[in-house]
Amino acid sequence: MIVQPRNSAWPADRLAEARAVIADVAHHGDALIRLACKVLIAHGETATEREDAQRLLVVIDARRPVRRARREDQGRAMQ
Repeated sequence: MIVQPRNSAWPADRLAEARAVIADVAHHGDALIRLACKVLIAHGETATEREDAQRLLVVIDARRPVRRARREDQGRAMQ
């Protein structure tokens, strides 16, 4: 088990990674975007950052059923 020192930079590193994912949202999968949003919602530095992450999470979750329906439709068309 690795014990992190209390003054570790890992929280700042995770926030930076989450921000990078959100900044390049077109090139990342929904699961990673969802995770980055949750990190920013919980640990974002400003209220605006947390609110924006919450809104993006709603958008990502809202489009999920559409993608599932498209896959099912494509599967039927191929049969």
